[in-house]
Amino acid sequence: DEHKFDVKNYQKIEPFSPWYFFIPRNTEHIQQYLQWKRIDKIFPVNSVGIVTARDKFAIDFKNEPLKSRIAQFVNLKIEDSIIKKTYNLKDTSTFKLDKFRRELSKNENWQDYFTQILYRPFDIRHIYYSKWIVERPLKKVMRHMLEGENIGLIASRIVKEPNFGYGFITSSIVDGSLMASNTCSSTYLFPLYLYPDNDKKDLLGEQQSEKKPNIPDEIFEKLASAYGEKPTPEDILYYIYGVFYSNIYREKYAEFLKIDFPRVPFTSDFKVFKRIGELGKRLADLHLLESSLLDVPIAKYHGVGDNNKIERVKYDEAQRRIYINDDKYFDNVAPDVWNYHIGGYQVLQKYLKDRKGRIMDDAPRYCRIITAIAKTIEIQDEIDRIYPDIETATVEFSRD
Repeated sequence: DEHKFDVKNYQKIEPFSPWYFFIPRNTEHIQQYLQWKRIDKIFPVNSVGIVTARDKFAIDFKNEPLKSRIAQFVNLKIEDSIIKKTYNLKDTSTFKLDKFRRELSKNENWQDYFTQILYRPFDIRHIYYSKWIVERPLKKVMRHMLEGENIGLIASRIVKEPNFGYGFITSSIVDGSLMASNTCSSTYLFPLYLYPDNDKKDLLGEQQSEKKPNIPDEIFEKLASAYGEKPTPEDILYYIYGVFYSNIYREKYAEFLKIDFPRVPFTSDFKVFKRIGELGKRLADLHLLESSLLDVPIAKYHGVGDNNKIERVKYDEAQRRIYINDDKYFDNVAPDVWNYHIGGYQVLQKYLKDRKGRIMDDAPRYCRIITAIAKTIEIQDEIDRIYPDIETATVEFSRD
């Protein structure tokens, strides 16, 4: 009733394979992009992050209160009604408190299931990782992060805001909402190595004895042919990590990152491959908080008095300070560091917001996080200076 249907008011669109968008989308680079390997084809064993369905009970900042809760859960002398009321636990179609308490209490090794989880970017917490507590433990994939030393790439299949960043790294199991469900689809974990399942044997009745790369032989063969030498699994992961942190890549392929797993342009230039991999390794070390660059943090914790409670988080751009209350603050935090996003989370704000009302007892770690983000921004600039060389010539793979 309010518009006139006139040809001049229409915008012509030309849908292309394979998605045939019926809205205006920039698909200029689609054919080139589709030649590249999708991340789930590079690391075929993967899954979304775990879902506890009861985070406040199964996860904690500290291990001691978590242990206390679980000890009460397995103590059948305590009535179900008390456990339900104390911890606000409710029976559902998949969670039966009385049954699950009885089943867990039968396990003499119930204390062996305490471990750590990457809950949000840079935010490691403690979790009781048992099928009797966690709704979706996804052990088939997560066990590879628990049975030995490993690292895993983190990405999302659908990203509503790709310029906020969607890639991360972990050495532990991960939460399904690590990247924020309001801006990304569920968080996906791609372990670098696969550990043997001692309960299973191959067709010859033999057990796998060592870990193996979660990368198909085709990838190694193609890259070895292009480079003249076979890259290591770590070489491949760190190269991909470097590519994912290119702002050029994120912006150029934003339309495709919104609808599917990201694809990886493997340069055919070995020197470029190594250089991007080196920068990716530096990023990974920063994000695992293991880099020596963090030993001298750029930020410090200041203030007077004994009040270290996180009461009101406020950023003062003029003074470049992050206040946790009226008296205590972190200094030397540039605006782009304060506003830095990973997934849908503004990292520095989210870390403090989740701890509101708690004592700031990990100030040195927070200073390292601030430093890691500042260094990340610098490395991203370095990657962008090299990134155009990646697409000059890429390794050709069969189309997925």
